[in-house]
Amino acid sequence: MIDRADYSAEPVESEFDEVRTVPDDLAGKRLDQALAAMYPDLSRNRLQQWIRDGRVLVDGEAGAPKRKVRGGELLQVDTEPAVEATAFEPEPIALTIVYEDEAILVIDKPAGLVVHPGSGNWHGTLLNGLLHYQATLAAVPRAGIVHRLDKETSGLMVVAKTLAAQTHLVRQLQARSVSREYVALVHGRVAGGGAVDAPIGRHPTVRTRMAVVPGGREAVTHYQPERRFAECTLVACRLETGRTHQIRVHMAHIGHPLVGDPVYGRRRCANAVLQAFERQALHARRLGLIHPVSGEALEWNAPIPRDFHALLVAVEAGEVANGA
Repeated sequence: MIDRADYSAEPVESEFDEVRTVPDDLAGKRLDQALAAMYPDLSRNRLQQWIRDGRVLVDGEAGAPKRKVRGGELLQVDTEPAVEATAFEPEPIALTIVYEDEAILVIDKPAGLVVHPGSGNWHGTLLNGLLHYQATLAAVPRAGIVHRLDKETSGLMVVAKTLAAQTHLVRQLQARSVSREYVALVHGRVAGGGAVDAPIGRHPTVRTRMAVVPGGREAVTHYQPERRFAECTLVACRLETGRTHQIRVHMAHIGHPLVGDPVYGRRRCANAVLQAFERQALHARRLGLIHPVSGEALEWNAPIPRDFHALLVAVEAGEVANGA
């Protein structure tokens, strides 16, 4: 942005690549109205947002939507698309495709891959990779994505290749007929299986986190221990609902946060192996659904990734070495 103290009436090289003079016949108009007349191909909402974002200078100073113009002012407008506007671009990203036909894709997502562009992650996402893999997905909302996994959670996801398939899958999710099973390594020894039926919503004070809160959205997670170690337990988790961070929040809620979870579960412990794991130990290993075209019941399984497997091997080796 131009430093106001250095402003002169002469055009300068800057990110404000559009420099125009307000016509005299627009005198008395509000700035947003004047811009709308000067940029008839752009929406009023976009122009107002540009003004609010400081992307419009009037005689070198940031404008306000309701500011009146008198005619003759020099307008400098940053017309470069915001990063959000260029986020939905095809990018060559490696995809592990477990199943594909004319209606759906089933993908084994690696840990570290963001599913959808958003704040801080506008590029390099699964959505960008899907658009590169098949250009026709640009015609399907969210490139066919119907559910998400957290960035550091690995495992199975289904993607719709057509609008009809996407609608069908969304309805299945709403009807809870999509089967999703995860495996997680959690702190502590989980005595037996059970279910967490506790509503989830935004944390009342930390808005980037979710929490069990009164008035939150219904959330149900079933869990079953599969393998117990001295300081942790490998559990299977089955979702009835699909709330943001659901397994992470629910397991922490019952006193068994996920190993490696930097938001809900990282804790100091004597086990250096558990302490060193750098992501939440969570993998979506099984996915079942009704095919949106054939009506056939289908199911897929994905083995835990190498880092998670190495974690389990190291935990077991440590217990053998200690005589557990």
